[in-house]
Amino acid sequence: MNEWSVSGRELVAWFATPPGRYLLAWEQARFDQAVTDLFGYHALQLGLPELGALRANRMPHRWLALPESAGAFPWPDETGSDPGPAVALVTHAAALPFPASSLDLLVLPHTLEFSADPHAVLREVERVLVPEGRVVISGFHPWSLWGLRQWRARWAARLGCRGEAAQLFLPDSGDFISPRRVRDWLRLLSFELESQAQGCWRPAVRSETWLQRWAWLDRLGPRGWPMPGAVYFLVAVKRVRGMHLLGPAWQPRRAGLKPVAVAQKHPLSKNR
Repeated sequence: MNEWSVSGRELVAWFATPPGRYLLAWEQARFDQAVTDLFGYHALQLGLPELGALRANRMPHRWLALPESAGAFPWPDETGSDPGPAVALVTHAAALPFPASSLDLLVLPHTLEFSADPHAVLREVERVLVPEGRVVISGFHPWSLWGLRQWRARWAARLGCRGEAAQLFLPDSGDFISPRRVRDWLRLLSFELESQAQGCWRPAVRSETWLQRWAWLDRLGPRGWPMPGAVYFLVAVKRVRGMHLLGPAWQPRRAGLKPVAVAQKHPLSKNR
């Protein structure tokens, strides 16, 4: 199974729905806030060109990488979105065409949950990040109202039910991972959690009208709503034990770095 195995058109179609646009708007604001003051030379966004996760960042070299099944994805100018950096490479998320300790920032918008091996993706993120580099992750919360509706629909379909009860609310191919598990994986890889947040507290409704009627829940959610938000957002920094932080901080770092052609990096691309 290829990395990021979700059908591209299915995911693009879902993000064009009212709940998809609502979620993208919340995540766009979060990514803008998280990356605007992160400095360095090289930043990479893995997947989801509908979201401009790096548009507020000021690093001189910013790239957008798409999965190997990128033929299923419309390019950004076809969707009318503003993804920030142009598509630079098509690659396998668990085998990035960058040397070790070469990137200052990686952003993973819904990358892990649509990956065949999310833990391998995080190991690769740890490999290519410089010490004190950051990774920013977003994903659907499996125990939110949206996640529970998805779980209910899958069980209804298995039991042979039809109609609304068996209709999925979120993209079918995603394997949603709890933020607690992602935090555990990050901790095992020597990342330190810097910040975390949840958002999109409105119920799993499909129409713009009903989403607007439940808008007050976004104000109540962080303080008084018992269920988690539909999406979580994590920022973690790569720590290296025993490293003297003041040593290399002033030295220039690989300002001319370029992504290696993916055909030279991973066997899945040998026929490209």
